[in-house]
Amino acid sequence: MRPPEEIRHAATAGPRRARAAVLAAAILALAAVAVPACSGDRAASPAVAGSTLQATLADPDGDGFLQAGPGEPLVDRGGRAAPGATLATFAQLTDTHVRDEESPARVPFLDRLGGRFTSTFRPQEAFSAQTLDASVRALNRERPEAVFVTGDIVDNAQENELTMAIDTLDGREVHPGSGAPGYDGVQAADSADPFYYRPDHDSPRHPGSLAAAQRPFKAAGLDAPWYPIVGNHDVLAQGEVPPTPAIQAWATGGRLVTTLDPGLQPPTEETQAKQAVAAVLSGAASLPSVPTPRDPHRRMLSSPQVERRLIAASAKGTAAPGGLMDYAVDVGPHVRAITLDTVRRDGTSKGLVTAAQTAWLTTQLQQAGDRWVIVLSHNPLDASDGGAAALAALDRDARVVAAISGNRHKNVVTRHKRFWLVGTSSLADYPQQARMFRLRATRTGVALETWMVDHDGKGLAGVSRELAYLDAQGGRPQRFAGTREDRNARLYVG
Repeated sequence: MRPPEEIRHAATAGPRRARAAVLAAAILALAAVAVPACSGDRAASPAVAGSTLQATLADPDGDGFLQAGPGEPLVDRGGRAAPGATLATFAQLTDTHVRDEESPARVPFLDRLGGRFTSTFRPQEAFSAQTLDASVRALNRERPEAVFVTGDIVDNAQENELTMAIDTLDGREVHPGSGAPGYDGVQAADSADPFYYRPDHDSPRHPGSLAAAQRPFKAAGLDAPWYPIVGNHDVLAQGEVPPTPAIQAWATGGRLVTTLDPGLQPPTEETQAKQAVAAVLSGAASLPSVPTPRDPHRRMLSSPQVERRLIAASAKGTAAPGGLMDYAVDVGPHVRAITLDTVRRDGTSKGLVTAAQTAWLTTQLQQAGDRWVIVLSHNPLDASDGGAAALAALDRDARVVAAISGNRHKNVVTRHKRFWLVGTSSLADYPQQARMFRLRATRTGVALETWMVDHDGKGLAGVSRELAYLDAQGGRPQRFAGTREDRNARLYVG
């Protein structure tokens, strides 16, 4: 192993590979320097699991190695009073991005352009189903009454991805591999592209992990009923583009694009990014490709097909009105949960709340009676077109406690006039945590207690979290974990 200072330098840069330090320094700021293999010298992830109130993961010396750390007690926000009886407990999983990392209908090579494309490749992307399974096990130990899965359940709107995600949530045997047996993708051991981390050869080394990631496993399955909300990645190719016949043909075809002209100028606007993804996935952009095994189960599903499958698999048992997954459910006798579908079916990742949805929301608030209300969506309402009107409707109802969302991949808790806006980090990036909620009565209203939940890091999920922590574009440098007040807090209302 190299001296600690060199390991620290590599960990700071992330696990993306370059064959030499000179090359790594020259290729944008997205590449990183590799260190020789130290596989087997330490566990991929410490054995910390469950509520971060008791213990969590930490990197106190900044060397890039996670270790067991102290818990983070709740921080009082918006008041201070003795909380009383528990009215409801529930959990949130978001941006799980279960993916077929071998699919031709992905654009990992665009990652090197930076900007809007920095999430198109992650070194840990082969382990998404195993990471979700580990998070399910951790949530089961918290014993929530309900679990809300707030969008981007899958990564690329593919049939096989949705099957993997549902099987993981429901506790069936999960089949992560696609195409031919074994791994066929950009992270293969014989890849000559310096932008892709290869776990068989590059540090931190995890030989055989890609092959292991393709093997079937029996998922634990959620003990509580789960309620889905679609995200842009659930119904759009790469979360940006409505599937077309040309994209379908590419997804189920036998060619895989692995690289592009490094001199290409990256798009700077959302519409340009959408056009770039569409051009690549439809074959309109002439890029070098290599043969890859075909798989018809990689076909992309339409929005209604995705919704029907999620409704049939989850505790949400009726069709969504108006083609959107807007619905309301009760979490026990005291809490009404209202979901808002914020996905634009015509493309792009920015959220949308229509006037009709706001009118429907107002009706649902009235029908909630004396229940306390939580609202859940994929996109944050404060960052969605039309979201201001929805927030105004919530402001007018004294029983609204919080609007909870995903999409940003970041933990954040802010006050919106009388109630709270809660955003939760993803399983795709570090810190790979779920979020728990407990609503408790107080003398003057209620307190919403919320805390993060670490998965157990067993097996490939531990490898995934280690790589997510080291990723130069991921949660650590981007501060996706948020502040203490964004993670574990007691939020007073009333």
